[in-house]
Amino acid sequence: MTHIPLLKVENVTKIYESGLIFKKKVLALEDISFDIEGSRAEILGIIGESGSGKSTLAKIILRTIKPTRGYIFYKGKDISKLEGNELKEFYKEVNAIFQDPYSSANPLRKIDDILLTPIRKFNIAKTKEEEEEIINKALDMVNLRYDEVIGKYPHELSGGQLQRVMLARLFIIKPRLVIADEPVSMIDASLRANILNIIHKYKEYERISFIYITHDLSTAKYVCDRMIVLYRGSIVEEGPADEILRKPLHPYTQLLMESVPLPDPTKRWSKPIALAKLEETVTLSAGCKFYDRCPYKTDRCKKEKPLLRDVGGRRVACHLYGA
Repeated sequence: MTHIPLLKVENVTKIYESGLIFKKKVLALEDISFDIEGSRAEILGIIGESGSGKSTLAKIILRTIKPTRGYIFYKGKDISKLEGNELKEFYKEVNAIFQDPYSSANPLRKIDDILLTPIRKFNIAKTKEEEEEIINKALDMVNLRYDEVIGKYPHELSGGQLQRVMLARLFIIKPRLVIADEPVSMIDASLRANILNIIHKYKEYERISFIYITHDLSTAKYVCDRMIVLYRGSIVEEGPADEILRKPLHPYTQLLMESVPLPDPTKRWSKPIALAKLEETVTLSAGCKFYDRCPYKTDRCKKEKPLLRDVGGRRVACHLYGA
């Protein structure tokens, strides 16, 4: 029997165009492919600096924008062709949590409404007593008390509290896959571990998979099982998170690791991290996109685009490895 992954991203490319007469093209994603298994829950980290295409990928998976080419399959079905009940079921099973919880919540609606809406939309409860029981359980899962948030508006809660309300909403819906786009970047450092622990708990006990999008390697190390490193719209390295963080293979991943400060005064940066200027516009090119910034570049790198190849159980796009 043919194995069908929960999510399959196949050769997804996104090119943005602007201008009426003289059109300017910006390549946001180029030939992105990866799977999320359906047989087990996992947290897949999508890592990269600003402008690497992380959020564009999230929007394409959530159907808010269309790819220029390529496909997204959910349970073997092309999501661009989903309609009616199939589309409703897709949005129940594939949900999202975003960077700014205040922009995700309607400021005119109380927290009660935010939590009740999915219960009623997806017919999760039959009585008001059952609704209240479900909300209580969801709030307990994210370490919030019922009387702490119910009856209040979003602006009356802290960022950490509101983000946990959004996670409680996910617990009510019980999706199969959550796109978590920088979910802790606007949360106080003291509360980030709390949010990450909830995400990990959802994976372990509710069997919910996450695509965890971030530029922060420290939080990725804490929560991710597998990682994909994006550079200017292309995958440069993919593999188990602990292996990539322990011994990065691609020069860009190595650079990311070198730039992370360690909380140890005996392990200070020994040299400045020098980088060539990163151009805002990314276009289709013959060679490696990291060429101008790479300390190991050769003439081949300028002329020939490196393909993703298997290197000891990882995928790496670099001419340093293989033929």
